[in-house]
Amino acid sequence: MIDRAKKLPARFYISPTGRHPVREWILDLPPDDRRTVGKDIQKVEFGWPIGRPSCAPLGHGLWEVRSDLDSNRIARVIFYIADGQMILLHGFIKKTPQQDLELALKRKREVT
Repeated sequence: MIDRAKKLPARFYISPTGRHPVREWILDLPPDDRRTVGKDIQKVEFGWPIGRPSCAPLGHGLWEVRSDLDSNRIARVIFYIADGQMILLHGFIKKTPQQDLELALKRKREVT
């Protein structure tokens, strides 16, 4: 029989002003990205404990849900565990800073 119970239910962090920043961030994503991030959060909720590539520890009690989006983009949702729940603290799209790309290209030119 398939276990359909959430092992680690997700809850959104609520700011002192009553906002839900991770929920707002997810809702601002394009529909396909929103669906991908939501499914990846669900994988952790139903599959806990779960490791890479879906989830990874960051240290200091923080974990990340890892999502691969279209166009080689990567999303992360950082959470911690309290009272048997994953508290979603922060969500973002990983970006490579332009200065890092420029440095890598400069070094590539030095080698070739």
